[in-house]
Amino acid sequence: MDDTIEDELSVSGDKAFRTLYQCLLAHSIWAILGENEVPIKSLVAVLSFFVLAGKAKTANVQQRVSGLHAASLYLLLLGIPGSIATKVFHEVLLDTCSDLTSHCWPEDAGKKRKKDIMKSCQADVKRSKPQRREPSEMEVDGAEEEEEEEELNFSAKDLLNIRDAVVLLVQSLLRLLQTFPLKDRPQSTVCRVCWMLTVVLFLHRDITELRSVPEMAFYGLQLLCSPKHGDQKEVRSSNHYPNSMVEKSEFRSHGAQAVGMLTSQMESTDYARFIKWLFNFSRSSKMVCRLFSVDVVMVLLEQSERSLEECPDPEFSCFLPHKFLIQNLLFDRRMDDSPTVQGHALACLAQCLELPSLNATRAVHSLFSASEKTHTLVETHIQATFGSEARTRFFGRRYTFLESMKTFELLENNLALLLRRVKDSKINVRKSALQTLVGLLKHNVIPLSWENLATLSERCRDPAVSVKKKALQCVGELLGAKPECSVVQKAWLQGVVPAVVDPENSVQDKALEALDQVLLSQVKPYYAGRHLDASQRLTWDLLGLLCNECLNLSRYFSRAFTIWSKQNKFTQTLIANLMSHTEADHAAGAWLLLSKVVPSSPRLPYGKILDAWDSMFSSKDVTGTTCCHILCVMGDIAVHLNEETKDRIVADLMSWLKTFTLSLEVICAAVETLYQLGRSEDIKQTQAFLNQRCGELVSVCEAYLAGIILREKGAQNLNEELMVKHLHTLGVASLHCPAKVGKRTVLLVESVLTTYSDKLAGCQEELPASLPLSQFKANSLPTRVRAHGVITLGKLCLQHEELVQKYLPVFARELELGTEVAVRNNVVVIMCDLCVRYTNMVEHYIPNISACLRDSEAVIREQTLIMLTNLLQEEFVKWKGPLFFRFMVALVDPVPAIASLCEYCLLHLLLKKNPEMFSQHFIECIFHFSSYNKHKSYNKFTESEREKVRFSLKGAQQREKRFRIYRFLLEHFTDAQRFNITVKINQTILACFADEELPLDADGADILSETFKILSLKEMKLQVISTPAGGAAGEEAEEENMATMAKAVLLVAQKKVVSQVQKKAFIENTVPLIIGLKSLLEQKRSPVLRDLMAYLQVTMQDYRDEVKEFFSGDEQLAAELEFALKTAEKEREMAEQMDSCSLTADTRTPTAQVREHHIHRALDAEGNFKISLCINYIVSEFPTVSEGVLVVLLSPQCSTQGSPVRCRTLPVVFATPQPPRPKPLSTRLAYSDR
Repeated sequence: MDDTIEDELSVSGDKAFRTLYQCLLAHSIWAILGENEVPIKSLVAVLSFFVLAGKAKTANVQQRVSGLHAASLYLLLLGIPGSIATKVFHEVLLDTCSDLTSHCWPEDAGKKRKKDIMKSCQADVKRSKPQRREPSEMEVDGAEEEEEEEELNFSAKDLLNIRDAVVLLVQSLLRLLQTFPLKDRPQSTVCRVCWMLTVVLFLHRDITELRSVPEMAFYGLQLLCSPKHGDQKEVRSSNHYPNSMVEKSEFRSHGAQAVGMLTSQMESTDYARFIKWLFNFSRSSKMVCRLFSVDVVMVLLEQSERSLEECPDPEFSCFLPHKFLIQNLLFDRRMDDSPTVQGHALACLAQCLELPSLNATRAVHSLFSASEKTHTLVETHIQATFGSEARTRFFGRRYTFLESMKTFELLENNLALLLRRVKDSKINVRKSALQTLVGLLKHNVIPLSWENLATLSERCRDPAVSVKKKALQCVGELLGAKPECSVVQKAWLQGVVPAVVDPENSVQDKALEALDQVLLSQVKPYYAGRHLDASQRLTWDLLGLLCNECLNLSRYFSRAFTIWSKQNKFTQTLIANLMSHTEADHAAGAWLLLSKVVPSSPRLPYGKILDAWDSMFSSKDVTGTTCCHILCVMGDIAVHLNEETKDRIVADLMSWLKTFTLSLEVICAAVETLYQLGRSEDIKQTQAFLNQRCGELVSVCEAYLAGIILREKGAQNLNEELMVKHLHTLGVASLHCPAKVGKRTVLLVESVLTTYSDKLAGCQEELPASLPLSQFKANSLPTRVRAHGVITLGKLCLQHEELVQKYLPVFARELELGTEVAVRNNVVVIMCDLCVRYTNMVEHYIPNISACLRDSEAVIREQTLIMLTNLLQEEFVKWKGPLFFRFMVALVDPVPAIASLCEYCLLHLLLKKNPEMFSQHFIECIFHFSSYNKHKSYNKFTESEREKVRFSLKGAQQREKRFRIYRFLLEHFTDAQRFNITVKINQTILACFADEELPLDADGADILSETFKILSLKEMKLQVISTPAGGAAGEEAEEENMATMAKAVLLVAQKKVVSQVQKKAFIENTVPLIIGLKSLLEQKRSPVLRDLMAYLQVTMQDYRDEVKEFFSGDEQLAAELEFALKTAEKEREMAEQMDSCSLTADTRTPTAQVREHHIHRALDAEGNFKISLCINYIVSEFPTVSEGVLVVLLSPQCSTQGSPVRCRTLPVVFATPQPPRPKPLSTRLAYSDR
């Protein structure tokens, strides 16, 4: 707007607006505007300018008054006949004008009072998706808001002017409601109701002060209830507003607040009636209705709980407590069919623990504790559905069997279900379940067991980035609530530390920030006698865990320091603070940090470090882990020490190593420090030092081994621990001095693995030309010694290529015929390590290594999977021969953890490097897993008969495993890959059988049948066609915006184009093959014909009206297919009718209908219970109850003695006549939790 015009309006105050307002009331405005050539859009734009200016938080009094007057003018203009034709109506501007009071009226006018309820309805304060801000950000924002409020001081005259403008706005809205219908705009109707209620209940603390405004608000409610704005009966009831809700979360929140305000004015009896209605509404078939019922429950839980005495009618008194809202409405949605509702319900359940109501907290506790939950939930469900009379009958003296159900601890199912939701396939469900799990752990609702906490920390490695961030937030939140719990500390470390190597940079940053805040930032100077505060104790507790129980996290922890070193985080102050802790009780943690920090620190207190070394060398109380860290620090500062000091430390290390009293990890660290001390710029001088020192260690170890192996009965009094340490020292030292490793040393190590050899007795100068290709012969040495002997021999091979050639066949034979698990496990490790250095030599033995993926021992299968994945990642190994198919077999490993690990390796490590990997091998999977080798191109790689049998998935008993693999591959295809693989199947399999290139014998029939079943899988369908348009957006209930709408339009267009392409390809390529195959199968009377017809039946579902067009070349096939489709449609309709049968024609979910149906069948005409029929209800309500439990429930002890069980049931009215549908017990017990 022009500055001059704006200044003139400011000087005139609200006079100009009032003058225009009176003109609109007195004259025909459209004619006047037309005569003066005033554009309607320009007038609306000017009014919008003032409205938006008055809406701003920093608006002054004049801007707020002008904004209210402009809103009044717009509402008045909109109510004049002809406003629609002149395009004055704009829904967003209408909502903004109606809601302007909540922005213009000061929140603090004279004294603090309740925040405007309408502000909670805005998008920035949604209950369903609360924003999370860091504390520092919140404090800054809060300070800014306080400064703004201090600047905006309103006088009594200012408030009076704003109040008058509000009155005018209310009057304008009433005039609008008298003429302008909102019948087709339900969300606007709800907004008007909310605004009217706000004016009545919140805007004015003293109604007598402005009596006319509340009166006008109530009059507005009366107008909204008129037929002009919708069905009068529906609008007058608060039940109408939930039904009119849309998926947009802003409107849901807005409507929930409106319902809450209406119910707060109800009498307790009416309130209870409404809750009963809400109970049924929460089981609506519409997802958005069930979602909105959760929002309403959360609003109602914020109100004060009503006493049971307030409702004299016992029929409705059970609906008053908050416990009913939580357990029967909110918690019941945890098993909703919609993932969106599940997630929202779980998120709200977590919020219930933060409510001030003690009863609400107790209600959540009772859901996960061994109390009266089983009886209570069933009882309240029956009463809510059928009333108190049915409840009395249902829970009579013949219902004592429910008491026995408690003994089976069915309450654990709730926790088990929540833990499954944490691993749900939907992202929003996992995030909400995580928040709920943390809430339950924080408030001690469930135990802080490692099982529960491990589930939480595992989600920090979730495939979805948002879930990983949520999990990191959750473990941090739990650590803040339970800082002294060691199990929580361990879970935090297991979740946060590995995240520093996450492929997503934002997750890395979040993990690094958490580690910095909890560990580095809390390192303060140590003073003896001064107690550590809580944050410092937590820091040293965590570092203590990293030194002991969480040593497996060392590699990830080192990565964090590598990143921090580039950011110059390691100051002199930090080093000094750490050194002050090296003499404290928690010195281990200080040395851990020093070992990570010292390599990146230019200036160090070398004197203090050397003193610590001397103290450690003379002490026997230092732990192995601390020794390793001190040795690491000594190696890092070696370059800064003088020669005299180096010689002294080298002498200490050599004397220490020769005692062979050190642990294996300390031996490795000591030899590495020895190398650091002898390293110089002259490589020859460095190698001479290593040959001298490490060669001396090799000689000592060789002499010890000779004394054990060459002496008669030398192994009888063997010290196993000492033998292992000598072997380990020999292997570590030999890596630094390969020239000092003689043939005698190699034969001694070999003799650890096999029997005594005459070659050693004769001390031959030459090694034999070759070694026998047989497994190591057993000797009297323990398995642990032999396992370490394999590792030592592998280290010797790393430095001598000729040893690799000689021992690789021996290693391979040991994998095939060896019986000792530890030995075979170490052989796998050694062969994979050798593959890195001698790739071409070891490549020939990759099939021998991959054969261990079907080893009888799970530990070897897991080790092989990890090692091969590493080699494939670094491309030392290629997908050649049967390797890919052996990885696929690992997907169906009998141990779920190994199958899950294989899935992770394939999807998140290997598929990213080769996105075409799955589609390239899919066709061959069909032939390989069925052991079919008659095709000229596929399944032709070489395998031994033993390996073929080991990896075979042939036969009907293995069909489930094969199809699990097929589904896994297809699920991760792109649509282009699905389309291409269908074409390829036609060309390489169907065409070969149609042209009789492949014989239709028993094996051929199996392959052809398998192919048709694969083509019938739902995973084979193109996702762009099978996914309903707008389904994803509707399911997630996200905000509607232009980007979402554009995406939906593009999806529809894409679906149409792809459908046409697929149709053309099917007609041109597939139909001729199908016609030919059908004729061939009929001639041979092959049972595969059934699979062919089943495939066509599935495929033609999308082209039901074009069957004759597609199969014009075979009229008989077209007729048979049409008949099959019609029969299938009738069966499907019958099944749907059977599933939708109910006592009444309600809209509740099928799950609720089934429960009520079972309950009615469990009562006879006199209300007596029939145990046999109630089993259906128990199974549907508690799907994890075992068959043994049901047998106990059916025993005579579960019924009242002397009370006959009657067989007559209540009449059940079905929507259509239904045939009997028996369901075996085994089928019912197989119900999933969904």
